[in-house]
Amino acid sequence: MTGRPLIGVSTYLEAGARWGVWELDAALLPAGYPRLVQRAGGLAAMLPPDAAQHAAATVARLDALVIAGGPDVEPVRYGASPHPRTGPPARERDTWELALIEAALAAHVPLLGICRGMQLLNVALGGTLVQHLDGHAEVVGVFGRHAVKPVPGTLYAGVVPEETSVPTYHHQSVDRLGTGLVPSAHAADGTVEAIELPSAEGWVLGVQWHPEMGEDLRVMRALVAATGV
Repeated sequence: MTGRPLIGVSTYLEAGARWGVWELDAALLPAGYPRLVQRAGGLAAMLPPDAAQHAAATVARLDALVIAGGPDVEPVRYGASPHPRTGPPARERDTWELALIEAALAAHVPLLGICRGMQLLNVALGGTLVQHLDGHAEVVGVFGRHAVKPVPGTLYAGVVPEETSVPTYHHQSVDRLGTGLVPSAHAADGTVEAIELPSAEGWVLGVQWHPEMGEDLRVMRALVAATGV
């Protein structure tokens, strides 16, 4: 019997989450993420924030890693001052997810960054971010859509060769690319919508949009396939 690869997905740590009669601190993840992993043929494992020194041991037990969307990356991580519209820092999550990314890159574990995850991948490799981007989150709390065009010859273009409409909700984006990263998709306004690390011994991709909110499984299926399991 062919096994299903274990795909770790980073999670939110939220104070005072409510369900039923309870209001407690919670490690949580929008259900679209594990559902996407499962639909693409993987087993989903939620990874709550932990001490950075445990990242390598955590990644060693995974077949692939997904860094999920979420709050803004703290600007100090890339040497900038906060923009007035930058959200409050999530320092514990920043520390943990940066450590996970570094561990995955070092161990050549397939890595997919989604929205914040793509931005954090860029920051981990020395890049910077645009802290506020107009026109990519038109209604608060509602996902929009726009077209994304792949860059020919890239990993992403090999997975999704045509221009596609994708679910979007972001107000930050890649500014200066991190070391070794290349853009692999753009929006019509030139915003970098996907990045990848072609020099890596492994599979490393970040997408600015939210595949967990759509029906296109190709990116996640490519991650699952990259595990070789």
